[in-house]
Amino acid sequence: MTLPPIRIAVIGDVHDRWDDADAAALQHLDVRLALFVGDFGNESVDVVRRIAELDLPKAVILGNHDAWYTATEWGRRKCPYDRTREDRFQQQLDLLGHTHVGYNVLDFPELGLSVVGSRPCSWGGATWKYGDFYQTRFGVSGFEASAQRIVDAARQAASNTLVFLGHSGPAGLGDAPEDPCGRDWHPLGGDFGDPDLTAALVEVRRSGKAIPLVAFGHMHHSLRHTKTRLRRSIHEDETGTVYLNAACVPRSIEREGRVASNFSIVTLENGRVTDTTLVWVEGNGRVVSEIPYFNDRSFDRVSGVEYYRQAVGNG
Repeated sequence: MTLPPIRIAVIGDVHDRWDDADAAALQHLDVRLALFVGDFGNESVDVVRRIAELDLPKAVILGNHDAWYTATEWGRRKCPYDRTREDRFQQQLDLLGHTHVGYNVLDFPELGLSVVGSRPCSWGGATWKYGDFYQTRFGVSGFEASAQRIVDAARQAASNTLVFLGHSGPAGLGDAPEDPCGRDWHPLGGDFGDPDLTAALVEVRRSGKAIPLVAFGHMHHSLRHTKTRLRRSIHEDETGTVYLNAACVPRSIEREGRVASNFSIVTLENGRVTDTTLVWVEGNGRVVSEIPYFNDRSFDRVSGVEYYRQAVGNG
């Protein structure tokens, strides 16, 4: 049976740039599902509340900034609120409820797919960081246990078609600074993807599940070591899985008194990704730019990439 195409919006790292105009712009895009990759701000409860109130199908995962004052010793020392009276990390989880898919799964039977969440609040990289936080908040003690939690979530999915949602992407997409999860700070290079997500994807594929899309953010498109190019933000492996880094930061810009925000639009047809586009749109629905997502082959030929470079540079 041929299914109609499904338009999905992937919203990259928000970093406090979300308001009513963003919500209106998203509604104008006429998508059937919204995926948020986290980093709403430094435990920005008000931003998360606005995301939670969005009236459309969605799945969310929290990023490392969403645990900024909770997960790390240095963050706790700098915390601007009284942690004995407030737990803003937990407040975010409570607001999002079942839509937070970290170590969980959310079924969308009307779309014929399920969204599986990777490790929430990931900083990326091959070192297990902030073990006390993961043990206390999620009962996870290391990469192996984390991978098993992701696999267990996938096993509960009602659908055979799975979309994976992470804050950081999986390890194995390259170790150059320009790769989807490559380190773009000194020393340059190194794969900063999540090894537990990679291990989980391998195991889930063995079970026969289809994985058309793995969406994430964390490693921004604009590179810290160069202004001459952008991060390679899309990768397709031999199984047909598309890996999309949606962290176009800043995700909103103002020009001549008008504000546009970016959304990554993915089209699924019969369980496969057929199109990926970075869209800049105003709150009234006016599309400012549509940029086909770039990879090593198309980067210098992409229509609109100069607009994107300028947008990021002026953000």
